[in-house]
Amino acid sequence: MNKRLTTFYWMTVPAVPAVLLFFVFLTLPALQGFYYSLTNWNGFGHQYHFVGFKNYINLFQDDNVGNAYWFTFKFAIVVTIAINILSLLIAMGLNAKIRFRNFFRGIYFLPNILSVLIVGYIFNYLFSNVFTIWGQNLGISSLSTNILGSEQLAWVGVVIVAVWQGIAFNTILYLAGLQTIPTSLYEASNLDGAGKWREFWSITFPLIAPFFTINMVLAMKNSLMVFDQIVALTNGGPGRATQSISHLIYTGGFRGGEFAYQSANSVIYFIVIAIISILQLRFLQRREMDN
Repeated sequence: MNKRLTTFYWMTVPAVPAVLLFFVFLTLPALQGFYYSLTNWNGFGHQYHFVGFKNYINLFQDDNVGNAYWFTFKFAIVVTIAINILSLLIAMGLNAKIRFRNFFRGIYFLPNILSVLIVGYIFNYLFSNVFTIWGQNLGISSLSTNILGSEQLAWVGVVIVAVWQGIAFNTILYLAGLQTIPTSLYEASNLDGAGKWREFWSITFPLIAPFFTINMVLAMKNSLMVFDQIVALTNGGPGRATQSISHLIYTGGFRGGEFAYQSANSVIYFIVIAIISILQLRFLQRREMDN
C-alpha cells in the first residue's frame, strides 16, 4: 500500500509548478483586484485610502455601468442563440454524406484559428468601404451607410462578426456529438416511418444534449466577456452604444484613472458570469437527465 501511495505522490509532483503558476498569474491578481476595489487608488500614484464598499455602492448608481451591462447581456443572449442554432445546422450538414465533406469541415473551422482582432479589423474595413459601395451600386439603402456608425445598428455589426467567428468552434463540438450517435437508430426510425423532424427531436437532439450544454455555456461566457470585437470594430462607440463591461473596465481602469472603481466592477462582473454559468449548467444538465 505504501508503494502505491508513493507512486501517486510522485504523479502529483509535475502538477506543483502548474499550481504555482496558476496562483501567481491568476489567483493572486484576483485577490489584489478585490483588495484595490476597497480603496480609491487611481492606478498611478502611490497613495490611496480605504473606502470600504463605497465603490460597489456607486456602481449601482452609475448610468454608464448600467448601459454597459445592458448592452453586454443583450449581445450575449443574441449571439449565444444565433451561434448554437447556426452551428448545429452546419454540423448536421457536414455530418451528412456529401462530396468534399472534409474540405468543407476545414473551411468552416478556419475562422476559429484566426485572430479575433484581425477578423475585427477586416470586417471594420468591409463595413466601412466594401458593403457601402455594394449597397450604393445595388440601390440598397440599408447597405449604403456604415452600420458601425449608427447608434441603433452598430451592435448588429458586432453581433455578425462574433457569430461568424464563434460558429466554427461550436460546429466542431456538435459534429463530434453527432458522430457518437449510432446509425442503427436512424435506420430503425426509417423503418418506423419517422420523419426528419421527429427524428431530430427524438434521436439527434436528446443524444447530443451534453454537447448542447457545453456549447451554450461556452458561447454565453465568451459573449459576456466580449472585448476584442468591440476594440476592433467600434471601440465602444458611437458614443457608448456598444461599450461592453470588459471594455468599460479596461478604458476606465487603465486610461481613466478609475482603477479601484473598475476593480470593484470586475468583481461584480466575475460574480455575474459565475452565477449565470452555474445556473446554465444546472438547468441544462437537469434537462439532459429528463431526456
